[in-house]
Amino acid sequence: MTTPFGPQLIGETEKTLNALLARYLDAPELTEPQWVTLRVASMLDDTVDRDRLVAAVSDRAHVANAARLVDELTARGLLDDGRLSTDGHALLDRLQGAIADDTRAIFGELSDDDVAAAERVLNEIVSRARVVLTR
Repeated sequence: MTTPFGPQLIGETEKTLNALLARYLDAPELTEPQWVTLRVASMLDDTVDRDRLVAAVSDRAHVANAARLVDELTARGLLDDGRLSTDGHALLDRLQGAIADDTRAIFGELSDDDVAAAERVLNEIVSRARVVLTR
């Protein structure tokens, strides 16, 4: 049985992918919000300080405790003033390499057109949801 397109399907997809992610985060004892914080730091490519990383994580991940997350990761030596430390880069690279195997198994044989359509639709949903959140 397939789930029709809508919030339930998006939620099921997210929950299933998060369950896979949890497998990788268990050994380094990272929470999903900590993982997201590290990913945001990596996407900002060392262009922010602590306060700007806190703001970016709050904005992108919609977490109320972004400052605490950044401070926890800093205390663990994974961040330094909002930037990935050497250990943070190494951990992120190792985890992303391991995760790549699962993502290839999931996304690898999808057609370019299907991937482009999914990307377009999901980005539009995120964009519209962000507008609704500001109301």
